[in-house]
Amino acid sequence: MTQDTIERPRRINNPQAMRTRILDVAADLFQRNGYNATSVHEVVRGAATTGGALHHHFATKKTLGLAVIAERVAKEVDETAIQPIMTATSAAAGIRAVFNGVADTLERNRAVSGCPLNNLALELSLADTDFREAVNAVFDRWRSALSLRLRADRPDLDASRAHDLATLVVASYSGAMAMAKASQSAEPLRACAKQLETLLGS
Repeated sequence: MTQDTIERPRRINNPQAMRTRILDVAADLFQRNGYNATSVHEVVRGAATTGGALHHHFATKKTLGLAVIAERVAKEVDETAIQPIMTATSAAAGIRAVFNGVADTLERNRAVSGCPLNNLALELSLADTDFREAVNAVFDRWRSALSLRLRADRPDLDASRAHDLATLVVASYSGAMAMAKASQSAEPLRACAKQLETLLGS
């Protein structure tokens, strides 16, 4: 077999896969270290790519940060905190399952890094209007979905009351996650789950 007949592996150019990998790595680094403490070089290294490839998809670090919020953080909120409640037998049961499910995961991992949405909200909302609006849009979608489910369960609730209750649930989750991160304990989530179920079931 001559050198010319040796089959060489072909380089596969998959821009979408590269973009996905960059987003996944950036989301993980922002969660563990914070947005400001994460350098573009760290994202490049973690994604096993080049600076040119990263900038082809995300012109600036800010563009990357906004994409992480829209495509990773919002998706996680939907999968973890919205859909389980929307598909549960009741809003109260769904909320209990969400809070206790997250608490179970934190205890298995033996570490609490906080809520990705909450972490970015605290770090970036006052620093940049675009980040504030992006984070707030996720919170608004979360509250709106909860409000709709609460009204479906309780036709007696008017829109304002349902919105207020949804705000209480989201604020309880965000606050419990902040307390869990500070204490490295899932207990605040379990306490809030118990009280919210009592309140919403009454």
